[in-house]
This record gives sequence, C-alpha cells and structure tokens, in this order.
Amino acid sequence: MLFQYRAIDQDGHEREGTIEALSEEVAISALQRRALVISAISQAEKKGIFAREFTFFTGIKNKEVVILSRQIATLFEAQVSALRIFRLLAAEIGNTRLSTILSTVADDIQGGSPISKALAKHPAAFSIFYVNMVRAGEESGKLSETFGHLADYLDRSYEVVSKAKNALIYPAFVICVFIAVMALMLTYVVPQITAILLDTGQELPIYTRIVIALSNFFINYGVFLLIALLALAAYGYRLSRTSEGRRFLNSLELEIPYVGDLYRKMYLARIADNFSTMLISGVPVIESLDITASVVGNAVYATVLKEVGEAVKGGSSISDALARHPLIPGIMVAMVRVGEETGELGSILTTLAKFYNREVTNAVDTLVGLIEPFMIVALGLGVGILLAAILMPIYNLAGSF
Repeated sequence: MLFQYRAIDQDGHEREGTIEALSEEVAISALQRRALVISAISQAEKKGIFAREFTFFTGIKNKEVVILSRQIATLFEAQVSALRIFRLLAAEIGNTRLSTILSTVADDIQGGSPISKALAKHPAAFSIFYVNMVRAGEESGKLSETFGHLADYLDRSYEVVSKAKNALIYPAFVICVFIAVMALMLTYVVPQITAILLDTGQELPIYTRIVIALSNFFINYGVFLLIALLALAAYGYRLSRTSEGRRFLNSLELEIPYVGDLYRKMYLARIADNFSTMLISGVPVIESLDITASVVGNAVYATVLKEVGEAVKGGSSISDALARHPLIPGIMVAMVRVGEETGELGSILTTLAKFYNREVTNAVDTLVGLIEPFMIVALGLGVGILLAAILMPIYNLAGSF
C-alpha cells in the first residue's frame, strides 16, 4: 500500500512524501528509522484509470540492475558507507520502483539488518544468486570486489541475452507481418475474386482450388482455429507452472534441431559463469552448485547440478560427478579436472564461460543468417503461389475472348 506522510527531519525542516509499506505501522517504523518525526500519515488515494501509474511500465530491467551493481561497487571502493550508498542511489535512480526498493533496503540496513538479508526481501530486483553473492562478500569482507564481480557477470549475461533478442526481432517481425497479410488476403481479398471466377464456370487449376479451399476454411473455421491456438497457449502456460511440465518443456527445447544446440551452449555458459563467479567470491563449492542449479533456468540442467552436488557431498570430485551426465560435454569435464588439479577452478571456469558465450554469439549469428534467406524464399513462394492462383484463371478468362 502507498502512504502519504508529513514529517520533520533532524534539522527541523518539514518534509512530505510517499512510502510503500504493507501496513500503516510498517510505514511509521520505516519513517522513524530515517530519523523523521511523523506529524501526519494516511493511505494515498487511489488514482483514476488515466492517472494511475502502471507497474508494467515501471518494471526493473536487467540493464538497470547491472548499472546499479557497478555504481555500488564504485562507491564501496570510495569507502562510502553502505547506508549512505543505498540512500544516495535511491535518491538518484530514475526507476520509481527500484528507488522505493533501495529506500526500503536502506531502512533495513539502518535498523541493523545485513545487506544480503535486506536485498533478499526484494526478489523482483535481486535474485537468489545475487543475494548469496552479497552474503559471501559480507562474510569475506570484500563487498566492493563482490559487487564488481556481480556487475561483470550481469553485464556478460545481459550482453548475450540482448544480442540474441535483438538478432531475432527483425525475422519475428517480418514473419508476423507475413502471416497477417496472408490471413487478410485469404479472408477478404480471395473470397471476392473467387465469386467472380466461379461465375465464369471455367475449369479452375488445382492450385487455385486449393487456395479457395484454404480461404473457405479460414472464413468458416478461423475463429475455432484461433480459440484452439489460445487454448493450446494457455495449456502450455499452465504446464510450465508445474515441475513435471517445466521439466518436459525444458527437455523438449534441448531436442529441437540446431536450436537445441544453441540452448545447450547457453545453459553451459550460464553454469560456468555462475559457478566461477561464486567460487571467485568465496562461496563454498556445495552452496555454489545448489545456487547455480536454482538460477540456471532449465529444470534438466538443474537436476544435473543437484545430483553433482550430492555426489560432491559424498566425497566425489566435481569433474567425476560431472562426467556421469551426458549433457555435460567432455571439454567441460576435462577443464574442470584441470582446475581441480591446479587449484585454479574459478579462473578455468571463467575461461570456459567466455568460450561458451562466444559459441552462443556465433550460433545466434549463424541462426539468423540461416533464417533470413529461408524467410525470403518462403515469402516469395507464398506470395507467388497466391498471385498465380488468382491471376492465372483471370488471364485464361481474358484470353478466351
């Protein structure tokens, strides 16, 4: 809930503002921790539909968390206190929602809470991986280095994901436009020309009859087809919310030709990057494996990592535990074994993560390079067949006179 308040600060100046809290008591406690004397507080009035601030437009983007982590690391290196860092960033940050979260984190820190515990209350902005990294930094006394590692890691992840998304925007847009144009032609243009062709009584070519049949299907059953597609999408969404369904969908995406190989490289890059970042920051091996399993983003690989963690608990080496799973390639097992033998597992995994990130980038470029010519050929064939099916009977009719 949002509360409006008036208060007096330590310098005797009157201040007004708003604060988000679960209840009025929680809001009062948060304001008192800011050394404010409250003179009035009330729940903010609900705004009309046109004045309301839609949270959809004030979400927290990965890029904002990357920049925030870099700023926190820089301020820690400058010997600024944690409380002042979060107060300063809360006042300067442009995202309203993130600013509110940082203010709440600062209030919790002022109340004696560790930074990691304060961040853990806001999973929308700070993942379990992020929180555990900060906890490791607190325990080792290397918070500035930890936030630096976090910023580097998030920067790498953001770069790979954004590159993949940006590369696929153009093909997706063209395909959507093509589908919309074809649907419009089949439901509005073709039926009008079909009526003219049927009135002539001439024998229509087979491809024209196919186009007419397809047009009639979309006109008569298009609504039912749309409902079926929406129902299938809803079923897929519900399936993805269950553990078994998520595992089925995640295993399915790994089996798709070529795309499955891209997914495997992306998850291997994420595993190596997460694992190396946590080891370098001083997180224990077992805990690093458990956290990596929770943030890898694929139920199949998460199961693999959990089984590896159990094997390591039982006394097995990491490389031997990884070698038992076909989803882990031999090169990864070999490099982990070298890292264990040399005591440089963190840096070896960092090198491996860079390798797989390059592989993902190259795979995305290759995929886009394959999609574009295929898309051009498909568009040309679709438009050519449709035009031939319509124009050829008209041409034959004109030639008969």
